[in-house]
Amino acid sequence: MISQPINLKEKLSLFSEHWSPKIIARMNDYHFKLVKFKGEFVWHSHPETDEVFLVLKGSAEILLREGKVSLAAGEMFIVPRGVAHKPQATRECHLMLVEPAGTVNTGDTDGERTAEDNVWI
Repeated sequence: MISQPINLKEKLSLFSEHWSPKIIARMNDYHFKLVKFKGEFVWHSHPETDEVFLVLKGSAEILLREGKVSLAAGEMFIVPRGVAHKPQATRECHLMLVEPAGTVNTGDTDGERTAEDNVWI
């Protein structure tokens, strides 16, 4: 059991790459991940799970087939399971993702943006 708080700023300082989520905690079968966004991601969906996006710093957009959701620091959005989405950020944005352990960042779309799974910081 970890007996110290997890410092999000400290953890975010440990990596610089974009679109490569890093696990910072596990609760039951869920991972809490930190990620840095900049530019456009790929269209994808997660057929088996919802996905939580919580903006810690900066701003981001989640494009959906029927529109987009704009998020600022301190705001959260849940993409329902199976809904195609494409995150993007004009400037670097720091986020926390909450999703079941083993969830691949590109969901049902494999490609060059698919990050290594199960990377802890």
